[in-house]
Amino acid sequence: MNPSHSSSDPAVPCTAVTLLPPPEFLVRLAGRGGRRPEAGYLLCELAAGHDEDHAMVLWEDDARHLAVWARWSGDRATLAELSWCGVTDPRGEDACGLFAEHTAAHDWAVVDATLAAVDAVLAREHPHLAPRDGV
Repeated sequence: MNPSHSSSDPAVPCTAVTLLPPPEFLVRLAGRGGRRPEAGYLLCELAAGHDEDHAMVLWEDDARHLAVWARWSGDRATLAELSWCGVTDPRGEDACGLFAEHTAAHDWAVVDATLAAVDAVLAREHPHLAPRDGV
């Protein structure tokens, strides 16, 4: 992997969203009269400007150190079991929450301006709950 972002430069999140309909085999398994599986929205977790398919983690398999990811481009979507990125944030002990071999910035470098603003308000209004360095 070779992310093009330095860890000191915040990256903007990708804003791609798509609707993932349930696969036909799930619809058939639900049967007639059963509850039909619902479509769900996918929101890309990569940094804006990435050169690969969009990606969102659907569920984790901690025992096998991987996750099932939805990958999409246009109206084509696939599911894939992918190992976790093994890179650790140099500022702490948190590992990147993306898949191995991703080409965009690591997840700790992707800063959502709305969430950052909410975090700032909460830290100001409830300083006793705000994270502190070293804790």
